[in-house]
Amino acid sequence: MVNQKGDTVCLRGFGLGGMLHMENFIDGYASNEETMREGLRAVLGEKKYNLYFDTFLKSYFTEPDAAYIQHLGLNLVRIPINYHLFEDDMNPGVIKEGAFAYLDSVIARCARHHIYTIIDLHALPGAQNQHWHSDNPTHVASFWIHKEFQDRALHLWEVIAQRYVNEPWVAGYDLINEPAEPTGEKLFPYYKRLRDAIRKIDANHILFLEGDSYAADFSKFTEVWDNVVYANHDYASPGFGGEYPGYNNNRYYTRDTIEKDFLAKSQFMISHHAPIWVGEFGPVYTGDPQKDEVRYQVLKDQLAYYHKYKVSWCIWLYKDLGLQAIMYQDKSTPYRKLISKFLARKDSLGADAWGSNDKNIRQVIDPLEQLFAKEFPAYNPYPKGQKREIALLVRHILIADALVPEYCNLFKGLSDEQLTALAQSFGFKNYVKRTRLENILTGREK
Repeated sequence: MVNQKGDTVCLRGFGLGGMLHMENFIDGYASNEETMREGLRAVLGEKKYNLYFDTFLKSYFTEPDAAYIQHLGLNLVRIPINYHLFEDDMNPGVIKEGAFAYLDSVIARCARHHIYTIIDLHALPGAQNQHWHSDNPTHVASFWIHKEFQDRALHLWEVIAQRYVNEPWVAGYDLINEPAEPTGEKLFPYYKRLRDAIRKIDANHILFLEGDSYAADFSKFTEVWDNVVYANHDYASPGFGGEYPGYNNNRYYTRDTIEKDFLAKSQFMISHHAPIWVGEFGPVYTGDPQKDEVRYQVLKDQLAYYHKYKVSWCIWLYKDLGLQAIMYQDKSTPYRKLISKFLARKDSLGADAWGSNDKNIRQVIDPLEQLFAKEFPAYNPYPKGQKREIALLVRHILIADALVPEYCNLFKGLSDEQLTALAQSFGFKNYVKRTRLENILTGREK
């Protein structure tokens, strides 16, 4: 990749999840973002709801955040956005201009600190994949079966391209985060539509195209385009549990194993001599030093082979409540105090897909898995198979949705001052740095 001066640029930085696109494990609620927002709007009323989220969005990424990333020697922030912020489903195609103020502020702060940004459409109308992180309240990726949804996403990209066409610190546009189209036939033709529409407006910015099946499958990509970077996501299995080197999910993992997995996902780019961008990667942490030591080693090995292959990367995640990010919110904040018992309850029920487990509800899950194994042995739903489908429907939708009112009712009766304090909990000064991760990312620890 090169900049406007023709200088080679290696992009390295963080994904800014949890702000312009929220996720349950990052921000503390249950289920998907829009379901949570609807619940809070009902509890707070429109005025208090707007106060809370306006303060939240103005607090989440400020000047000290950008300065910290620059201090680390990194030069990229990937900004996930949710279409809901820019367009209402009951008023499709009408862009809410006011929402751009929040995106503009992140881009401007990063630019002042010589940090590039990539705008990432993380949640598309109808949902581009089957899971919560596309703000999907169901298990169906309806984006791929309704042309209206596809037209609306294209229109939003046209508006974004028009707004940032002359912004040099925007490196480009990550058009669809983790697409998962069951037939495998619709993604690349849709990318062509997006490319053609955007290039009529903006010929300069890079288009980042992720592979199908959650940024892993490029088998249906038939052409290589100019000024396009192809992106995969490289979540290594031992970064989520098990021994390393050692067995995980009935497979033995070593440094060579995870490197070969990365190269397999990157084969399209390698064969066409195209640049590779790892748009997401990174382990999750437990707080147990012995377990986390394994995960830090996985991360160090990944960074080593990224350097070996001259790969640009963007680690997931910059901020959260303690599972994965380099910055996690202190437990003494008003927000963490408010939701502490709720977080424990949510975790005990295994409601989140990212970072929780089902050990306390196996009495519910086991009979369902046994039933399906016996009665429907050939049933293999896309994208993750039978057991993951049961977990999605029971834990991450049914149980998670039942928890939403409990979360929202915690805000009932709060004053404007209390809501403001809660939202300001997401400001830089209220976060703790994960220093070991900081040392690894900066190269102080190899």
